[in-house]
Amino acid sequence: MKRKLKLKLKRPLPQPQGERIERLIASLITYLTTECHLSQNTIQAYSRDLQRFRTWVGNKNPKDLTIVELSDYVAWLHDQKLAPASIARHIISLKVFFRYLQLEGVLQDNLAELLGCQKLWQKIPTVIPPHQIDDFLTAPWSEDPYWRRDRAILEVLYACGCRASEIAGLKANDVHLSEGFCRLHGKGNKQRLVPLGEKAVAACREYLETERPKLASRGYDSPEFFLTRTGRPLRREAIWEMVKKYALRAGIDPNVSPHTLRHSFATHLLAGGADLRQVQELLGHASIATTQIYTHVDQSRLKKVHATFHPRA
Repeated sequence: MKRKLKLKLKRPLPQPQGERIERLIASLITYLTTECHLSQNTIQAYSRDLQRFRTWVGNKNPKDLTIVELSDYVAWLHDQKLAPASIARHIISLKVFFRYLQLEGVLQDNLAELLGCQKLWQKIPTVIPPHQIDDFLTAPWSEDPYWRRDRAILEVLYACGCRASEIAGLKANDVHLSEGFCRLHGKGNKQRLVPLGEKAVAACREYLETERPKLASRGYDSPEFFLTRTGRPLRREAIWEMVKKYALRAGIDPNVSPHTLRHSFATHLLAGGADLRQVQELLGHASIATTQIYTHVDQSRLKKVHATFHPRA
């Protein structure tokens, strides 16, 4: 009689913990993208933060980590010379990751929730004085390859108080020059309509009529309003570099950023008498508490209010 050969199914080799964490992080990113519909910038921030955690954790299993070890991770972030705001964001990213592991049944207890985020001092934003704004916005000149585009970008940044990511994502059909406004896509893909103003409209129209047709003819058919020399959409990093370049030329602190123009927009509006709620709406802030920081920036406005309404001013 022939003996039957019994074949045993081979058990899969245990997956290295490093690869397992990499897979879990990728799964979280997919979840945040498809289920939570977070913005691309937020997704990238979570991904960067968790890759740093992946570097620290090595081959350890997340479910075996103790609160002491997680505290060591925070201490390690300090050793990496990260700013307090960056460390706070890394802790939030870790908490989101561990909540997801709970959701997937990988973890039973979420020890990351026991990590406290340090209270951050509210930093007073840097603002460009009104007398320097004109020099800055007119810094692009005819010797620059695409000076009309660059001038239009600076004008829109200051006219709308928008973020660099909102400028980079601005579509051609979001800009309504005849009506004098544009539609911005903010955080969480929230949309808002913001007036452009005469000078921003003029700069955008000149760019639209002279430079954009040439850039758009490079074959990429990009729907974005502002294009690179190859016809592709501008990256927000390129907008940051552009702002620093023209700030240096205008004799302004080269540490300014596109967000500096956003701060200047809000501060100058409040100085001109705009209502705080109106500025909140223009900036796209979800909470007025975020907008209130600009009341601390404009000392001239506070002095004027004090002189007008205080009985012994």
